Amino acid sequence: MKFHFLERRSNLYLWDRIMTEQVYTLGVFLLRALYRVAGWINPKAQKFRKGRKDQEPILKTTFPLPSSDVLVWFHCSSLGEFEQGRPIIEALKGWKPGLKILLTFFSPSGYEVRKNYEHADYIFYLPWDTRGNAQWFAETVRPNLAIFVKYEFWYHYSQALKNRNIPLISTSTILRPEQNFFKPYGSFFRRILKNFQFFFAQNQESVDLLKGIGITSVALTGDTRFDRVNQIVKNRSENSIAFHFKNKKKVMVIGSAWPEDMAVLVPFINKHLSDLKFIIAPHEIQESFLQSIEKSVKGVTLRHSSPDVLQRGINADVLLIDNIGLLSQLYGYGEYAFVGGAYKDGLHNILEAACFGIPIFFGDKSYRKFQEANDLIVRGGAFAIRNGAHLDSAFAKLEDTPSAYQEACRTTQAYVQENLGATEKITEYCKKILG
Repeated sequence: MKFHFLERRSNLYLWDRIMTEQVYTLGVFLLRALYRVAGWINPKAQKFRKGRKDQEPILKTTFPLPSSDVLVWFHCSSLGEFEQGRPIIEALKGWKPGLKILLTFFSPSGYEVRKNYEHADYIFYLPWDTRGNAQWFAETVRPNLAIFVKYEFWYHYSQALKNRNIPLISTSTILRPEQNFFKPYGSFFRRILKNFQFFFAQNQESVDLLKGIGITSVALTGDTRFDRVNQIVKNRSENSIAFHFKNKKKVMVIGSAWPEDMAVLVPFINKHLSDLKFIIAPHEIQESFLQSIEKSVKGVTLRHSSPDVLQRGINADVLLIDNIGLLSQLYGYGEYAFVGGAYKDGLHNILEAACFGIPIFFGDKSYRKFQEANDLIVRGGAFAIRNGAHLDSAFAKLEDTPSAYQEACRTTQAYVQENLGATEKITEYCKKILG
């Protein structure tokens, strides 16, 4: 009787697992079909689909590598996750220059910007997470170590790596109670997490959530981006255009701005042209967006690429950044920062501004999943802004009370300094695996 009960229970478990895998695989198939259709009307979706299609033969002729090569595979969803993986890549390359790095992206916004990243030997889109792709990847690419950044949890890839005893770790991990991993019906999703050898978590909540489902191979190390932004400060070079534009005046740097951010900011800018200068770096450099900013701002606006920018910049009110790669340096010219994205899909990187020790403003809609935003709000170094009137009020309190301004500056800078060291801890773990 006991035997039949155990057999029945085992069959139910197997059936549940098969059905859940089928549902997951169907979901991947439907998502792939959706991107294929969207590719006809959406340029980003077209890059997403075409990039994978064009790269498939290249990927298959690149691998396998010679057996003597040591390969570390980094997978990042997009550009933000890449910035969290980047310090580890560069630390490992510094430790062993002959190490081969494979870097994959899920999104075009990561791949298109970093497809020529000098510290990666191979850069591709991640093929869709199907059983066939994952098995081929594990058997043919054969990385010595796989590192998935932040919240990249793919069932077939993680399972295929585990089946071949290839170590898989998660870095800068962020988990939340509302995710499927922690629901009563989440057994399938928990199996994905259990395919990982180790987790380097960003916050204590993630550590506690993992331990709550029986995963103890986890350490609280924080976010590697702190190490990255700290390095930026140490190695920053002078931007002569921004230097001449500032001309010893107070500046607010507006980084990664979307139209939703500018709708709040334009009235503030026009009101404060007499006491502030503004550097505006749009998230996406589109001519129509640049022109809309120029038309809406009442002061003198000058583009960074203008041939006479050095001569005219001193008398300009707004420096409009129309190229990429400068923002992390430009925050160093500001007394204040406004970081975009939180009125749209999600707040962009505020640590680049924090490392320069200045107060940070951002929208109040989509910031709560970012640990650093919540931490700095509690400490008084950052401010979630509801609307233009709220921005004006928050700015006035800092501007009219020098002690409050200085305290906000000390808070942001101290926060970065307190959270350094994640890269070294993760790198040491990787070195033990790679030998």
